Amino acid sequence: MTATDTLAKARRITKVSRGMPTSDGAGVKLTRMLGHRGLMDLDPFLMLDQIRSDDSSDYMAGFPNHPHRGFETVTIMLDGKMRHGDNKGHSGVIEGGGIQWMTAGRGIVHSEIPEQEDGRMWGFQLWVNLPGKLKMTDPGYQEYDKSEIPVETRTGATLRILAGSSSTGVTGPATSVAIQPTLIDIVLEPGATLEEAIDPGHTAFIAVYKGAVSSGEGEVRDPDLGVLEDGDRIELKAGPEGASLLLVAGKPINEPVARYGPFVMNTEAELHQAVRDFQAGKF
Repeated sequence: MTATDTLAKARRITKVSRGMPTSDGAGVKLTRMLGHRGLMDLDPFLMLDQIRSDDSSDYMAGFPNHPHRGFETVTIMLDGKMRHGDNKGHSGVIEGGGIQWMTAGRGIVHSEIPEQEDGRMWGFQLWVNLPGKLKMTDPGYQEYDKSEIPVETRTGATLRILAGSSSTGVTGPATSVAIQPTLIDIVLEPGATLEEAIDPGHTAFIAVYKGAVSSGEGEVRDPDLGVLEDGDRIELKAGPEGASLLLVAGKPINEPVARYGPFVMNTEAELHQAVRDFQAGKF
């Protein structure tokens, strides 16, 4: 059997990671689905948080000004409104159905504050690593509202293509400077099945935010994350309640990761330099 043959298979769920309740920013309550002690990272993905609450006291304080260096942040909104502003002149309000992709690069200071006083706030933030050669790249900013996200309808399934392309060639608007991402928001009707191609060699996982979905013998339920083995496709089946999930994939970087709060570099020395640069007002 050749290497090509071994990859011509569906990706099974190899690990289910429980979402961990925590808080961040100025006390925002959230579920950390990736980036906790049970699952620190999945190269090139560093963290995935879900905010979901109808109680404004859980989210109103938001995320006041804070720095980043060395990676990209991706904000995906399902409900509610979040205002972004940064020290590079980018600003905007991300609403339900929209996505923002920010490249921190060599340094940026930004804030994310809810643009509402009540109602449901529901969304995700994904951290995407950058390779060493791009960690000091110029900061960048992309924002797309719901109307700019292409929607693909299949039997029993609806796919919103946020980044990358579906197996039928539908392409989402958001891009990374490095990892060739696939980011698809999927809704499955009760008992529905979905097959979707994924590049062999790319890291891939599913993050379930409603109902349950299975792949082979593995099942992932809201609000957990399922790590997928290598292969050329996924084959998913929704449970009796249906399922909503994010499919996330990207090219691994295969470099050392050094982390300190909002800075992600390759070495401890680079982290110390990031702190000094921030303190010196160089971001």
